[in-house]
Amino acid sequence: MNDNKLTIAISSRALFDLDESHKVYESLGVDAYSKYQIEHEDEPLEPGEAFGLVRKMLNINKTLDEPAVEVILLSRNNADSGLRIFNTIEHHDLAITRAAFCGGQDPWRYVRAFGCDLFLSLHTEDVRGALEQGVASASLMASSADQDDASKEIRFAFDGDAVLFSDESERVYKEQGLEAFTQNEKDSARMPLSGGPFRNFLSALQHLQSRFPAGACPIRTALVTARSAPTHERVVRTLREWNIFLDESLFLGGLPKGEFLRSYGADVFFDDQQAHCDSASEHVVAGHVPSGVANN
Repeated sequence: MNDNKLTIAISSRALFDLDESHKVYESLGVDAYSKYQIEHEDEPLEPGEAFGLVRKMLNINKTLDEPAVEVILLSRNNADSGLRIFNTIEHHDLAITRAAFCGGQDPWRYVRAFGCDLFLSLHTEDVRGALEQGVASASLMASSADQDDASKEIRFAFDGDAVLFSDESERVYKEQGLEAFTQNEKDSARMPLSGGPFRNFLSALQHLQSRFPAGACPIRTALVTARSAPTHERVVRTLREWNIFLDESLFLGGLPKGEFLRSYGADVFFDDQQAHCDSASEHVVAGHVPSGVANN
């Protein structure tokens, strides 16, 4: 973590709705895009997929009356065309002061330098780059669900294998089938799983949760996994070994996750499998984590 803060990097397209200007870029090129942004720089952009989550996370600083969370903007814009983005940040009263405008180059190069715990983008290759740097990262998908900006609670939901945990068990399932997977997990129940790409972010979240008095924390965490008994035991023992406590754990035995995520009220759900993200995005904001055997 960075200076004892939880640090989130966000792409400009994940934070704000840049679809219209992106169409200009795709059809007319970078010069026309820059001109368009400059001509419209006094017109605030509409919120993007990550806007609600970012605003809720920044509000934690007001609740704690200390800088516990920092959000950093990482953008492929240059500073000139990016002025509209900072104007929109000011318009929405978001306390974001640090940014990297990369002029068309890869913004994920700066996630380690900024000490980021999480990077959210709409650009899958940027997400892969951040994952290779050892930073939890996901590609956000457009959600058809209304974002709950009224609630002050922030609810994170995570898949298990290849997200919180490594893909070692998922590889057994992919290569040998469900029966072999189940037997492997029973045999290895007391052998903790290795950490996946989101283990450190979950630890950082738990550290942030610990700064609140008991019963007053606005952050909740949930595991939402296709596992069921008896393969649940290894997961429970792994989290215990890591000294990580989750507020809720859903062992669904292969049931679709979308309705459960809606009932939980997730602000964002992270999963390594695109099909699960597609289903979840009908109910909540979903972040695809392109890691593990399912994405090879």
